[in-house]
Amino acid sequence: MDLQTITERLIDALRRLRFGPPVATVYNPLEYAAAPYAEYLKRYGGRPKEVLLVGMNPGPWGMAQTGVPFGEVQLVKKWLGIEGPVTQPCDVHPKRPVQGFACTRAEVSGKRLWGWAEKTFDTPESFFRRFFVANYCPLIFFAGNGRNITPNTLPAADRNPLQAVCDEALQRTVQWLQPRYVIGVGRFAADCAKKALDGGDVSIGRITHPSPANPRANRGWEPLVMQELLALGIRL
Repeated sequence: MDLQTITERLIDALRRLRFGPPVATVYNPLEYAAAPYAEYLKRYGGRPKEVLLVGMNPGPWGMAQTGVPFGEVQLVKKWLGIEGPVTQPCDVHPKRPVQGFACTRAEVSGKRLWGWAEKTFDTPESFFRRFFVANYCPLIFFAGNGRNITPNTLPAADRNPLQAVCDEALQRTVQWLQPRYVIGVGRFAADCAKKALDGGDVSIGRITHPSPANPRANRGWEPLVMQELLALGIRL
């Protein structure tokens, strides 16, 4: 089962889920940004990979705009070479507009992650020969006031069915890509990978999340992540 088929099955499963308070609005970029995401898979989703980097869920100025995980607009266009039509979520929160590749806001986490990849590997082809980047959960959750709600803070009644669906998609993704390492970008993604892939023949680890809300990341994320990858046995 290739990544596009895995994506289609994931979308179908997610459509059946419902979320209560504090969630007021849910975006799924796999649907409204399907074209650039499909191009990302087509260009860079070949197998096998050595390392699968797994984020938690999309950011409002990254994947929410481009459909690409950690997809800061300028780096997706200029380095990954991806640009395509982006429509609108079914229910748009007025404080969280989707402008697609016309968005001028920068996603700091994505700027750091893809900026590191560009500096370290020079070309996307060199990076993706060894690495692939995915999100554990493709959904974005907003409260009534527009506040971002991360999956780890959802009530258990909503979080557990969501994680069951995302676990299955991650398992299928690993079966397709056949990585030696699955690395969570941040604690939540790493914990989810450990649970979903328990008993599998893959090494699971964690690197520091590049979010500006993370004090460690703000003290120099690039050298930190290089050290963390090396400690996990991944030489660059």
